[in-house]
Amino acid sequence: MLSNLYMRRFILGWKVRGYARRFKAEIVNYADDFVVLGHAPAAIMRTAVEDLAKRLKLALNAEKTREVRAPEEPFEFLGYRIGRNYRRDTGRSYIGTRPSPASVQSLCRRVSELTERRYGLLEPERVVGRLNRLLTGWANYFTLGQVSPAYATIDRHATRRLRRKHKVRAGTYVRFPDEQLWKEWGLTRLGPRTASFPWANA
Repeated sequence: MLSNLYMRRFILGWKVRGYARRFKAEIVNYADDFVVLGHAPAAIMRTAVEDLAKRLKLALNAEKTREVRAPEEPFEFLGYRIGRNYRRDTGRSYIGTRPSPASVQSLCRRVSELTERRYGLLEPERVVGRLNRLLTGWANYFTLGQVSPAYATIDRHATRRLRRKHKVRAGTYVRFPDEQLWKEWGLTRLGPRTASFPWANA
């Protein structure tokens, strides 16, 4: 709530002081995360942002604050990578979104945690249930833009991790085929979801 209140003051100040008109720039934000998209040199706009933040007694996160020239340089915002993508069928470029590498890596780490050895004695169906909740929640958020490569990476990681983990009687391991993971135990596959996304395979 406080983040939204302060960002409202920041955006109003940006317009009242004429920065939006002078730089042909708009602010896109979610809570206290924001990007400034404009036509003026990035250094000049950054100085204006820092001056306005100082007047409102706000502090910028120096580590997260970057200056980029889009679309030549991609940037990340709210888990998405925004920049130049390429169509699979024609190779033509366009400006679009995809899940950021950091977002994909973070999910894969979580999948690895849920399939660690300490969970090897759990019933496979129980482990699959936990994974499905995680995968479905992530995919429900990451539906915009070129998601197919990220989905494929996550599907491969989840099946590989789950396939080799579970102990059976006598302390040995069993390797489960992918079809059993998907059809019998119901492991969520993200790849097929893209059939309903007209933009996913762009």
